[in-house]
Amino acid sequence: MYNRKITKLMLLFFAIFLAAKSIYAFDLTDIKKRGVIRHLGVPYANFVTGAGDGFSVDLVKLFAKYINVKYEFVKTDWKHVIPDLIGKKIEVKGNQVKIIGDSPIKGDIIATGLTVLDWRKKLVSYSSPVFPTQIWLISRSDSKLTPIKPTGDISKDILAVLLKLRGMSVLNVPATCLDASLYGIKEYGAKVIDFNKNLNELAPAVINGKADATLLDVPDALVALEKFPGFIKVIGPLSKRQVMACAFRKDAAELKRTFEEFLDKIKKDGTYIKLVKKYYPAVLDYYPDFFGYGRKGDR
Repeated sequence: MYNRKITKLMLLFFAIFLAAKSIYAFDLTDIKKRGVIRHLGVPYANFVTGAGDGFSVDLVKLFAKYINVKYEFVKTDWKHVIPDLIGKKIEVKGNQVKIIGDSPIKGDIIATGLTVLDWRKKLVSYSSPVFPTQIWLISRSDSKLTPIKPTGDISKDILAVLLKLRGMSVLNVPATCLDASLYGIKEYGAKVIDFNKNLNELAPAVINGKADATLLDVPDALVALEKFPGFIKVIGPLSKRQVMACAFRKDAAELKRTFEEFLDKIKKDGTYIKLVKKYYPAVLDYYPDFFGYGRKGDR
């Protein structure tokens, strides 16, 4: 009787061990055994359109074919996208991050226009850059804010934008690349208004008078300018050049290495630039050097 109980307990612990191993398996070998790669994405700009396509969706679908597994999209949001990858709850203030608990792991790769930020580097392993970006200040076209005249010196251009912000209300999205605390906006007299809706709604919120201006990154700004022609204008930059990349768990080295091989391949065979032109044709005019078309400097 005693031996039977011991045997049952051992079998139970073994089953729990196998289940845990299955749940937390995430490197390339484990993904191939599972037969599916789970793509964590946030509906945003043209990276994830919400209609089953987008720059990031197409990219990961191609990667799934490259490693011969099925593709699965896992919808998330900016608050949970990194916890859904690493299995940890986090608290972010400015450029500082703290782990505050555990959470379920829901995906294997983040590909969603994720800007490389210092605090994110502490939690995830980034791929090589997949897209250029920058933070711009956007206002209504009839705003008294006027676009700066570029000087060719990005630091001077940023200062010129900051000096226009005294008394202006600016939409802010905490714990993202659009967190106003990363760019010193309050120190120059701006009134920061937290915005907790989808990032795709920032431009419409400014158009509807919710604030004088908003921060937008370049890809979203390009989409907004095309979607709302004549309603918004770019005042100027609030950051130097930034980059976006895909993200992996820090111990998924094999998966990341294989993704780098894949990314190099599609850049060489022309597939990558076709995706860029499909979803963001105007970005080639702003950052030609990033895509190998010569250098025009920061804008």
